[in-house]
Amino acid sequence: MLVAAPRKGSPDARHVTEHLAELTRLVDTAGAEVVGHITQHIASPNPATLIGEGKVEEVAAEVASSGATLVIFDEELSPVQGSNLESELKVRVMDRAEVILDIFSTRARSAEAKLQVELAQLQYMLPRLTRMWTHLSRIRGGIGLRGPGETQLETDRRMIRRRIQGLKGKLKDVEKHRENLRAGRDPMLSVALVGYTNAGKSSILRGLSGNHDIVVEDRLFATIDTLTREVDLGEGQRARVTDTVGFIRKLPHHLVASFRATLEEARGADVLLHVIDASHPDWEGQMIVVEKVLAELGLADRPIMLVFNKMDAVTDPTSFTGRTRALHPTSLAATTMRTDGLAAVKTALRELERVGRPTVRVRVPLADGARVAAIYRDGEVISRTQSETEYELVVRLESWQVSRLKEEGVSVLPLEEGRVYRKVVGE
Repeated sequence: MLVAAPRKGSPDARHVTEHLAELTRLVDTAGAEVVGHITQHIASPNPATLIGEGKVEEVAAEVASSGATLVIFDEELSPVQGSNLESELKVRVMDRAEVILDIFSTRARSAEAKLQVELAQLQYMLPRLTRMWTHLSRIRGGIGLRGPGETQLETDRRMIRRRIQGLKGKLKDVEKHRENLRAGRDPMLSVALVGYTNAGKSSILRGLSGNHDIVVEDRLFATIDTLTREVDLGEGQRARVTDTVGFIRKLPHHLVASFRATLEEARGADVLLHVIDASHPDWEGQMIVVEKVLAELGLADRPIMLVFNKMDAVTDPTSFTGRTRALHPTSLAATTMRTDGLAAVKTALRELERVGRPTVRVRVPLADGARVAAIYRDGEVISRTQSETEYELVVRLESWQVSRLKEEGVSVLPLEEGRVYRKVVGE
């Protein structure tokens, strides 16, 4: 049984139908069946039960008549509210955050993702341990009369706190390992895919890389493990593209915090591709959710390019593209259902890769034909002039290639410092 209790006049109240539909999909992904839903617009949350006493009785009656064994609230419940509701409804009560955590626990594949999910679950569980705890019956008593159940409960709390500290330490080690891996990679354009869950990020990565082993499924949080692939952009250019975990409305704070190490890949990227499901009726609302999470993660200042995906499912693609281009002039339209559906994305990434390289003048003696051939092979030669003794090439090269030429005694000047991706994505 699903229960939504948005505050009157809030955006949640205006979109309660869409939010319940999304919660239904979450519950389906978690493996449960929805038998009904109840909505109440509240002026302010009831500290004891979130919803009013009369509504609690209505939910209890619906639970009894439908045979539901679980009640899930779309809003986050405090430990007290969850405990009181379970006492009144006589069935297990969960909130949206707990459902998301449960999905993540079943979808995690890599060791890192499993650590991150366990940390988030323990942090969520710790203040709610009394309600979830069923080791021994609890015996109430005064000083000197604490029951064995209460003693065990305190022991469990200490164990969980120790486990949380241990997991944080392991994740710090993982973060250092990631930094070492990034430092050892070949320099190339780095791209991170971000967006709302089920917007099609994994499909885009599979389409760009041609790797059909990448899991693609029409479900919320089909994949939560970070995946990186090198992509051939055409014209001899390549990029490193990373698929990150999808975001969702009311994403649990513990989960966001525990996945910071994974999202370091996005922080280190040259540009973020914000993938938006163009076929979703509330794509603008989903876009705002992603922007808020990016700001929370400190990624709002990164160069961002908008990609409106699933254009094949849009009723009127022409008018939709006209509207989005008016709002976001540098945005791209894409679909993975056509062979050329990602052509615009590849073209934009090629331009990013091209302008991200410094333009320099390289002077090479006429006799050093091998050096000239290597420059043509490694860079993008814009022009070439010839004097009596040397060639002068105006060429785009990576900074490390420029440094290597200087170390080898080649005349290189002037060097345009820094990458300029922001100019290309319209910032």
